[in-house]
Amino acid sequence: MKNKICIVLSLVATLISCSLFADVAKTSFVKKALEPYVKSGELPGAIVVLHDNGVEEVCCAGYADVAAKRAITLDDHFMQCSQTKGFCGVTIAKLVEEGRISLDDPVSKYIPEFKTLWITDGSTTDVRRLTKAKNTLTIRMCMNHTGGFPFELQNFVSMGGWSRRMPLRSVAIMAAASPILFEPGTNAQYSNVGIDIGAAVVEVVTGMRWEDYLKKEVLDPLGMKSSGFFPPEEWLKTKIEMYDCQTNAPATWREYNPAMAKPYGDDRVFSSAGAGLWTTARDQIKFYKMLMNLGMGENGVRILKEETVKSILATSTRPANLGGYSLGLSASNDGWFGHGGAWGTHCQVNWKTKQLKLIVIQLCGQPRPWWSALDNAEKAFFKAAIDNRAAKEYTGRMN
Repeated sequence: MKNKICIVLSLVATLISCSLFADVAKTSFVKKALEPYVKSGELPGAIVVLHDNGVEEVCCAGYADVAAKRAITLDDHFMQCSQTKGFCGVTIAKLVEEGRISLDDPVSKYIPEFKTLWITDGSTTDVRRLTKAKNTLTIRMCMNHTGGFPFELQNFVSMGGWSRRMPLRSVAIMAAASPILFEPGTNAQYSNVGIDIGAAVVEVVTGMRWEDYLKKEVLDPLGMKSSGFFPPEEWLKTKIEMYDCQTNAPATWREYNPAMAKPYGDDRVFSSAGAGLWTTARDQIKFYKMLMNLGMGENGVRILKEETVKSILATSTRPANLGGYSLGLSASNDGWFGHGGAWGTHCQVNWKTKQLKLIVIQLCGQPRPWWSALDNAEKAFFKAAIDNRAAKEYTGRMN
């Protein structure tokens, strides 16, 4: 009898784990859409989670390691790259909510080196042809990519790419000493550097390393125990391997991308807020559902107030003519916000409709012929979920 109880409890735990605390849909739109590409080898493996107001379709298709025939799972680790920006956005939002900073504070208030900035015309590095910036660089500008910083510092590769080889505040000071591309606040240029500067401000204000503050205030409260910047060996043993896309042929394995050069987790590595957080699909879901639920984690822990998420994370903080972007997150006016990362990771949530779309792929290059099939599968799922809810509501009223 005792053994039977243990088996039942184990099955229940497994079902809860697989469902990510939601009702598992009986649909298989994503699996059917991706199967041909997995079979051909063009798509080694992918994780897709679709969520619609409590109903989910979860698909783990193909392999994390094709050569070893190791199936891809929700608990396999990968570097989420630019999706890290949204995590930095949440730390900035927390400090704004607590009244410790304002988005329109000058960055120089916290890092004096930014008091004077110089703009290049792009044609030369001759300092005699630089012009002094007139606008004040603010935290808001750094976090929404309107500060004028390039995508990366000039010596990006020698710094180890997104596995940084210098502390965040050193990156910020180096950025302050380098010419910017335009007058702050007047244009948009996607930039890892700007987000790193935002994280450096967090360090100054909190007196903590940014990654430690993130862990204490966001990762740990949400139960994200499989996320961090310095992956231990046990994480790397089951990581999702990286591949190069091939045209009408199986993708080919590659050891790593230069943008995430080894070593990944020893004393020579520092965190990057612009890109670099290692995580799993299961952990990512916890973070993005917190955003979808306006600051409340599925475990009942509140990270941010509802109004904070609505006003500065789910809504663009850029001037109206410069596109939609908030604090490390793409944002639109219809409730959708989120972010993608290099090599095929992406997640968007809608706080108004309580919907979520997550995909994890580790592929470099093009082509990616499955995107249209996946887009059609997403549309079919959300339509089916809506229809199913409508039927349940009708049945409920009749009963």
